[in-house]
Amino acid sequence: MRIRNALTVLGLFSALAITGCSTTSDAQKTADATPTSAPVLTPASVETAQIFDDAYGPVTDAGYALPGIPIQKVNPKFRRQIISFETSERPGTIIVNTKERFLYYVLPNDKAIRYGIGVGKEGFAWQGQAYIAWKQEWPTWHPPKEMAARKPEVAKYVENGMGPSISNPLGARAMYLFNEKGQDTLFRIHGSPEWASIGTAASSGCIRMINQDVIDLYSRVLPGKATKVIVQQS
Repeated sequence: MRIRNALTVLGLFSALAITGCSTTSDAQKTADATPTSAPVLTPASVETAQIFDDAYGPVTDAGYALPGIPIQKVNPKFRRQIISFETSERPGTIIVNTKERFLYYVLPNDKAIRYGIGVGKEGFAWQGQAYIAWKQEWPTWHPPKEMAARKPEVAKYVENGMGPSISNPLGARAMYLFNEKGQDTLFRIHGSPEWASIGTAASSGCIRMINQDVIDLYSRVLPGKATKVIVQQS
């Protein structure tokens, strides 16, 4: 997959606070910015160098027993794999294509690790450029008040949060996206216990991954402005 990188700084869509991924009750609102067109993806044949079908078994992590994933029920294209990937972005960059439902972690030598993802439903989708400001193992989930208004059953978690567990909507790991002004976008790359949602538009706006995959990505990411995240809708 070739990325045409005549990139401008992309603005985040407005109304980010209505997403269901916020984990801090005092998170800053996103900065004002003007959305622009997403960069164009140039179709190309993809050569798969390695696929990690054996990476989805049960695992105990920080005392939590994650169940194995019935990986044969997951479309092969959404399983973790190393592919050919030409881009001018530096290794360590994360490129998310919400339309294709893929997250790419750029490697040296025109390679990338490709993971299947779930994305936001229509109305929650966004595009932009951000960076991983910080990351957390087994995060606490604080749904925003706007989500609690739509789903009263989660209102009890707004203030005190839902503690870490294998049923927590943020899963085993969360990575927090901030914009270039250092403000929390309220969007996350995170794990999910709902493995069957990978490849769909089912979340409330964030980028969800199979727990075994988000643990792998988390181990590769160094927080800071050098870890750029580009989110595309086309």
